[in-house]
Amino acid sequence: MNLPNLKEAAKRSKNSVEVVYLDKNKKENINNKKYFLRTYGCQMNVHDSEEIKAILENLGYTFTEELDNADIVVLNTCAIRENAHDKVFGYLGRCKHLKQSKPDLIVCLGGCMAQEEVVVNEVLNKYPYVDIVFGTHNIHELTTMILNCKHKQDINVYSIEGKVYENIDYKRDSNITAWVNIMYGCDKFCTYCIVPYTRGKQRSRRSREIINEVKSLVEKGYSEVTLLGQNVNAYGKDLSDELSFARLLEEVSKTGIKRVRFVTSHPWDFTDEMIDVIAKYDNIMPYIHLPLQSGSSRILRLMGRRYTKEEYIKLFDKMKEKIPNVAISTDIIVGFPGETESDFEETIDVVNHCKYDGAYTFIFSPREGTPAAKMQDDTSLEEKENRLYRLNEIVNKYSLENNKKLINKNVKVLILGVSEKDENKLYGYTDTMKLVNIVGDKKLIGQIVDVLITDAKSFSLDGKVLKSN
Repeated sequence: MNLPNLKEAAKRSKNSVEVVYLDKNKKENINNKKYFLRTYGCQMNVHDSEEIKAILENLGYTFTEELDNADIVVLNTCAIRENAHDKVFGYLGRCKHLKQSKPDLIVCLGGCMAQEEVVVNEVLNKYPYVDIVFGTHNIHELTTMILNCKHKQDINVYSIEGKVYENIDYKRDSNITAWVNIMYGCDKFCTYCIVPYTRGKQRSRRSREIINEVKSLVEKGYSEVTLLGQNVNAYGKDLSDELSFARLLEEVSKTGIKRVRFVTSHPWDFTDEMIDVIAKYDNIMPYIHLPLQSGSSRILRLMGRRYTKEEYIKLFDKMKEKIPNVAISTDIIVGFPGETESDFEETIDVVNHCKYDGAYTFIFSPREGTPAAKMQDDTSLEEKENRLYRLNEIVNKYSLENNKKLINKNVKVLILGVSEKDENKLYGYTDTMKLVNIVGDKKLIGQIVDVLITDAKSFSLDGKVLKSN
């Protein structure tokens, strides 16, 4: 049994990162057994779940959407906010009732929550029916843990800097778009963020491995890749002989993939070279997610963000000036410890300047073990909720205004599938990452089509197909 330790997880050494080439998972003969997988959190978690799916299917399990039909349940978790914790523990309660009627059910908890001491201690004390707990560093060990399951708690969570694993097998959610990890972990240690503790040291993959993965996806007919990293534009800074992120973007664009995206960027690491490369290549999409977090330089300093309000605005304006048709979205936290009404008004000032295409907005959620969790917080929840409401009104106003600019314009949309809300419609995304709903033949799925935008809402567009490419 290996238990998590946040102090160990915070350590960083100058040792080089070990690269491990995995053997492809051998297929086992588990007849008529089903798995249920539930994913919480960011794009990295979604991609991790694609690895978990491959592991389970190589063991012979088939997917079920019904919890009650499952022989194994895997919850791949997120540690960013408290409500994610609550949802996971609530779902574990459902698993308890199911296990009472199906004693052979295997219950697994993985992901970022599993890297937290407080979570694993709670599982040990209150959730004895959880069979397997694994962390972000050892997903590849899940095969062995399942095969050796004795329905006694098997907890293996490593609080280490981490390795780079290659030759990973994925069961991808789509045959049109694909996630591609280019790096793991983070060394920024923003004071509110648990990710450097749960995901480990910043460690980049070799560019040749990334390029080969993208080339393989092109050969398989994929139209779009999204390069993933906790701080994606810091790629290569941990290696002495690698490409910069700008040069990696350029090499990926040259593979022939139709669309290239990346998330998530940190303003501190966003270079002029990156801006120039994005502007130069048509298949690098003009969409950038650029987290602000706060518009107050004082709060940004408390957050450990390493830039000021003025530096952020300068970078934003440069992107708008140099990248044609660029759309920029952001993240904003309200109610950070010590945030005054004046600090909040500075955030509103930045939003009014930037007029973002979209924003993910949150009330500060203290994470145990982070410096911000120990900061004095005198602002009431009522006031925080009021600030969030006011912020969202302004964010949604600009999102709608930006979307309305596209009415009666012809835009290219990659069609991804049938709308969940209306089976008579298809959905896809513009180059600027705007959701578009259309009426069209299902044969268009996977194609990039010309669409005339006919209506705009705050979070989506309606259109009609003009022609396919």
